[in-house]
Amino acid sequence: MAGLIGIGLTGILGHQSALNTTGNNITNANTPGYSRQEVIFETQQGQRTGAGTIGKGVSVVDIRRLANEFLVQQVREDSTLTGEQQALNSELSRLDNLLGGETTGLNNALNNFFASLQNAAEDPTSLPQRQLVLSEAQQVVNRFQALSQEFIQQRESVKTQMQQGVKDVNALLDGIADLNLAISESPGLAQGRMPNELLDQRDEKLRQLSELVNIRVTDSEGSQVNVSLSNGLSLVIGNNAAKLDSQRSAEDPTRLEFTLTSGGRTLNIDEQITGGKLGGLRRFDSEALKPAFDELGRIAIGLASSLNHQHEIGMDLEGDLGGLFFNDVNALATQRSRVVANANNLAPNNGQLAVEITDSSKLPAGSWTLQFSGDGRNFELIDTASGNVVNQGRLPDPVQSEITMPGFNIRVEGGTFNAGDKYLIQPSRNAAESIGLQVSREEDLAFASPIRATTGDQNIGTGQIDQGTMLNVRNPFTGSLLPGFQTAGELANGPLTITFAPDPGDPTALVFTVTGPPPANTVIGTPDQAYDPEIINTVFSGDPADGDDYQGFQFKLTGKPAAGDTFEIDYNTNGVSDNRNAELLAALGTANTLNGKSQNFTEGYAGLVEDIGVKTRQSQFDLEAGKTLLEQSTAQRESVSGVNLDEEAGRLIQYQAAYNASAQVISVAQDLFNTLLQTFR
Repeated sequence: MAGLIGIGLTGILGHQSALNTTGNNITNANTPGYSRQEVIFETQQGQRTGAGTIGKGVSVVDIRRLANEFLVQQVREDSTLTGEQQALNSELSRLDNLLGGETTGLNNALNNFFASLQNAAEDPTSLPQRQLVLSEAQQVVNRFQALSQEFIQQRESVKTQMQQGVKDVNALLDGIADLNLAISESPGLAQGRMPNELLDQRDEKLRQLSELVNIRVTDSEGSQVNVSLSNGLSLVIGNNAAKLDSQRSAEDPTRLEFTLTSGGRTLNIDEQITGGKLGGLRRFDSEALKPAFDELGRIAIGLASSLNHQHEIGMDLEGDLGGLFFNDVNALATQRSRVVANANNLAPNNGQLAVEITDSSKLPAGSWTLQFSGDGRNFELIDTASGNVVNQGRLPDPVQSEITMPGFNIRVEGGTFNAGDKYLIQPSRNAAESIGLQVSREEDLAFASPIRATTGDQNIGTGQIDQGTMLNVRNPFTGSLLPGFQTAGELANGPLTITFAPDPGDPTALVFTVTGPPPANTVIGTPDQAYDPEIINTVFSGDPADGDDYQGFQFKLTGKPAAGDTFEIDYNTNGVSDNRNAELLAALGTANTLNGKSQNFTEGYAGLVEDIGVKTRQSQFDLEAGKTLLEQSTAQRESVSGVNLDEEAGRLIQYQAAYNASAQVISVAQDLFNTLLQTFR
């Protein structure tokens, strides 16, 4: 009877454990990271008799956690991919909406500005039209500055998210290390009895960590795991956790870089942070936000440089030469602000560099690293986007020199450079923030051309002269005003007279000479220049290197003049109704002045919008694909580890019936025992 009671008792106890386990599964059906558990039954060793072996009941040998490590790892990998794409797409969408919005973008402001210039060209003396030009120009400035501020705010938001991500990573690393210790010290581990709840908690923390950064997980002794970055740099070893941190970038102080402290050593691991939310934020910063800063700045420089040049060679309503329209793109402070010294440069760290914009039409959008080696005078200029060396050489002694690039020059002004010193060169990044309007009065708008030509009263030929084309009013080498424009309100070396005479070598042909005012009648440029009535003849050179043949303007002669005919070139005094420069200013709206003269300003900005739009759409596709993969891998894990309530309900009924049946076995054993006792009474 005792054997039958023992058998029933083992059944009751075993199925009670099964009922408890099933109930635990049901109550944890919605617990994140929970893995379904099941009771493993094993028959107890029976009692040998002459008639054979009689069973002694059942025992619970293990409560098994149902988990597939391959599927768990797959969920982690897909979580890394999805975390990266979510962060990337979120920030790209914000940037895309900003650049492409009608009220937040730049296109409307540019179009309205150039339309106002066109309207002003139709009535150049109208003060209301001039005021509208100034108002629309200020709107362009406001939009550039507003976009730049939005970029800065988004950059700061990304940095804040990175800093919070670092805190989350450290909390998870500490939690994983603590769980490693708790698991290794769990009672019964040596007998194979795993602490299921602790394993679930650790796997969930590993999954959460994988959402933040790409990790590798390897098994270790005592059922512990070691965690490392994708390149093998350790994050958790046993119960010891490294500490992730962020600090101001030595190369670019406006941005963050990641460091890892472990065993008393701190390493810069910025390049090793890939995947997950942190990797997505880094990708957005390097692949979208930095290029957007550079491209918007390039457009601002192109606009300011082109408008400034055209405005400076015009004449305002008061007869003076036009000044700067926007801020000078090559102000000394601006040039020096385009260079950032690396925080790790060696003493005395007094190298002085500046970046001058030489041709905005050739200026590329980007940044470069100027790196010194050897004795500190060998240099390499490295494109930060591609990592390629685009220029290299050796500084002279003394070091004052220029490093020439398409569209800009790096001017080495002085100081000492050491091997390993680095400087970040960013010609356009801050240009949108620093653009500003220089013209403040309607009268200061230079809508007229400062020169004009008249035909001599005694001319008998059919020769004609156009009204001239202004090239520059300043010497491009020295920056000083050309001789003809050094006196306000007049042509200082004029009026200039073009006189035709027979060619001494061929009486049937003509030559012309340009002279200054009497009584000196100084010859300006080359005397006795040949005249060909079959072509367009140019007066004065367009090359500043040609000395007196370059006057900062050119005139065109056509037709058949006669010997003795003259034309006069003089300052456009009282030319208030002249709209030639206004038309040229308005024409800059459609002129190709960017990207090797292949784009106008609107097209340049449209290219920026399109580039961000393409990246946004691609990230959306990648995010949807990542979500699909994560859903699939999660579903596969759930098929093994997830709790199916219908299945658990069926098991509950099954175990309840077995429990009741085991109780009935004990009841039968008790009845038999009572019957046996009755036979002896």
